[in-house]
Amino acid sequence: MTQQQYFEVIEKVEKNLNDFLYSSDDRYRKHLVDSLGWTPVQAKRFSCWDWTHGVGLYGIYKLYQYTNDEKHLDYIEAWLKDRMEIGLPEKNVNTVAPLLTMACVYEHRPNQEYEAIMREWAEWIMHDMKRTKEEGLQHCHAELENNQELWDDTLLMTVLFLAKAGKVFGRQDYTEEAIYQFLIHVKYLTNTKTGLWYHGWTFEERNNFAGALWGRGNCWVTIFIPEFLEIVELPPSIRKYAIYVLQGQVRALEHYQAPSGMWHTLIDDDTSYLESSCTAGFCYGILKGIRKGYIDRDYEECGRKALEAVLERISPEGELMEVSYGTNVGRTLEHYKEIPMSKMHYGQALAMLVLIEGLEEHAE
Repeated sequence: MTQQQYFEVIEKVEKNLNDFLYSSDDRYRKHLVDSLGWTPVQAKRFSCWDWTHGVGLYGIYKLYQYTNDEKHLDYIEAWLKDRMEIGLPEKNVNTVAPLLTMACVYEHRPNQEYEAIMREWAEWIMHDMKRTKEEGLQHCHAELENNQELWDDTLLMTVLFLAKAGKVFGRQDYTEEAIYQFLIHVKYLTNTKTGLWYHGWTFEERNNFAGALWGRGNCWVTIFIPEFLEIVELPPSIRKYAIYVLQGQVRALEHYQAPSGMWHTLIDDDTSYLESSCTAGFCYGILKGIRKGYIDRDYEECGRKALEAVLERISPEGELMEVSYGTNVGRTLEHYKEIPMSKMHYGQALAMLVLIEGLEEHAE
């Protein structure tokens, strides 16, 4: 693929993502109203401002970081304004996610309204967000309380914002809490035999549910660690520890990568389907990890094979195909195999992250 063709793909994905981010998940909204008894207004707010949008926005911000084109900040601010006029949803682990990009934009364009929202939500995380035993952040979201449960998703959806807020507002207590949450999630979610991560842990039953080494949940970690290392000036011992955690995961990912360059939705189960969003997330984390010196260049082939696999699955309309729908922790491995494919904001954003990191690599 020529550089011009590569840029054309980025433009298609960007346009698709820009348009799609204004959409809401009607299935989700209907479920909240019909099954959980939410009011239509509550359901609309949740379906317009959630973790899927948060990851999507971050993809747009990363494009701004690479291009320095102010139109991307204009887009993000217009989106935030539109959503704030609808009304922000109730606070939970997933609705925090869009605030990460808000914090990034705030550094370039200070805004009192943004500041008030971010301070309020950061204080909620610190003092009022539900905790598990040992003070882990409980993965309570709109549908489920998930009592005494840790999920790997929490790191990207909530902890990364808290780390960013610590940097933006000069709050060492936020930074320390983000570090602690990283450590407790490593403690209970890492499969020490492989270096991969379980989707969840329950303190009530003291197990990892089905023991699923779920693809997209793992990719949140592969993304989180390089971003965390970039945002927070970690103590040398914690920095070393985080890098070794990443290296251990990537070593296992290389082992389980399919010949196509993809990964299965259950990483260690080749009877489960190949899935694009986790492949994109792994690719981004691996390529960025190599570029930043966290991962050895021996893994370049693994990252490039994944990049080629992602490129092959971007449609002429700029949509990343073969993306699995939102996934709660399952008590059986079959649960993960039955999750349907769907166009999702995070799939589009992860494709964008991969394409940008591909440009970074090319620039070297």
